[in-house]
Amino acid sequence: MPEMIDIYDKNHQPTGETAPRKGLFLKEGQYMLYALAIIQDPQGRILITQRAHTKHWGAGWWEVSGGGVLAGETSLQAITREVAEEVGLDVSDQEPELVYSYENVDLERGDNYLVDIYRYQLDVTADDVTLQEEEAVDARMATWEQITELKAQGIFLHYDRIRLALEACGQL
Repeated sequence: MPEMIDIYDKNHQPTGETAPRKGLFLKEGQYMLYALAIIQDPQGRILITQRAHTKHWGAGWWEVSGGGVLAGETSLQAITREVAEEVGLDVSDQEPELVYSYENVDLERGDNYLVDIYRYQLDVTADDVTLQEEEAVDARMATWEQITELKAQGIFLHYDRIRLALEACGQL
């Protein structure tokens, strides 16, 4: 059975349409929804993972947890699921802060999407992480300076948006 997603309008509202995620080509005014999680420890370090080397896109790059919102899910439900799947942390009893949202429009490729970025404050270490092998090969708690160095090496995903999210909530 194909993975199904809801189609959203520019205002983050479901249009009532669903579609298979694979091979999706979105038209003007249609969006897919994604969610990302900034998980910070009490020292302000951020949990990052290194993508599996078998990934089609961004193989071996570093990122924060996140992924696509499935049909019938909210972005908060999706990020709760993604964090559990990707790093083995149960954040279902947490109240994250929605710190930043943005839109991407790429009509040529039909790759229009909205992204909600949530921030969690958790007393967590890399030892608390259980990686999903298909998703990631390494995890660490990183300072913003370490993340900036990974960006300088060209191997950190969503850097500019994560920076804007941290600035929006006063963490940078």
